[in-house]
Amino acid sequence: MAGTLRSRNRRNINDSSLSSPVVEALNMDNPSSDIEIYAKEVLGSLIADDVPPTPNNFSLYFDRLLEDKSENLRKQIISMLELEETNDAESTLQLEHSLKQGFSSVKNILGTTANLYKNMSLMTKILDKRKKELEEHADYQSTMSITAALENDVSKLNAIVKKQSSQMKSLYDETATIIKSVENETIFDNKFGVYNKRYLISKIEQEIDLVKEFKHKSSLIFIELSRELKQSIANEKAILLMTRTIARLLLKTSRRSDTVAHYGNGVFAMLLKYTDIESAKKASERLCYLVSNSNFFLSDREIQLKISIGITSVDVNYSTEEIIVSAMKGVEEAYKIKDMDYAVDIREVGAIENNV
Repeated sequence: MAGTLRSRNRRNINDSSLSSPVVEALNMDNPSSDIEIYAKEVLGSLIADDVPPTPNNFSLYFDRLLEDKSENLRKQIISMLELEETNDAESTLQLEHSLKQGFSSVKNILGTTANLYKNMSLMTKILDKRKKELEEHADYQSTMSITAALENDVSKLNAIVKKQSSQMKSLYDETATIIKSVENETIFDNKFGVYNKRYLISKIEQEIDLVKEFKHKSSLIFIELSRELKQSIANEKAILLMTRTIARLLLKTSRRSDTVAHYGNGVFAMLLKYTDIESAKKASERLCYLVSNSNFFLSDREIQLKISIGITSVDVNYSTEEIIVSAMKGVEEAYKIKDMDYAVDIREVGAIENNV
């Protein structure tokens, strides 16, 4: 997190002056030396911008400056990072998934116990029925005695099962309360493998405070699978698979400083830190291009994926809800513009025109 930034008049992080040509001519035979040179450039940029070189700020500048480097350099450095990267987010997601699986197992145990109790009750009724049938025949007194003993045993077993079933229900209710508490604190959407709505809102609120304090630019974009495409498919399972494909593509193209989340109903959001509207438009254009080149196969039919994107800024003059609504309006605007899959909310367009 870039919460430790203190300079209000620092230069734009994407300023081309931050790029050093010496880094573009790195030694391909010595990758460790290459990353050392690049790290020095990142540190120099932090110092030049009067930004404290904390781990969070260094990580943010590291990602941003890398965008302007050559493709070869980016691949080389990213491959090195992947070798040592530990994904805490994936670990948290796996933990949350395991907790929910455990809760499901407890629920199944309770269901099985309940069925056992029902079967024991049914057996008691059957014994009563058979007892009445035997009472009609005096020849079966010895059999009646055995049946009575069996009935007594079944009654005892039934009482034990009933008591254990009650204990199991208490344990289930206690577990349900714990799981509900965990769910209220989860940050991931298990369905799509990205952050959830609750986490997104908290990040937007946090970013509003940072923008207010440090005067930088950040943007929010909303992404959804094209409505026309969904209507043409009319297959819920296929639509779900396509939506999951979109989620994976968003994660693949996002930067470590970005937040990718599922807002709900197959609509995703990306919080782009230190990104103005123009840069957000370029990012949206890249996303649309990437998605349109990722085909989806449904039976023997090849379908070209398509998305619609709404863009807005994280404006300190608006609440979190208003910023989200603005991004949603941008999505609606995208459907109105011919041959365009993304659009900026009209509020933002007016603000840009007034500043020109």
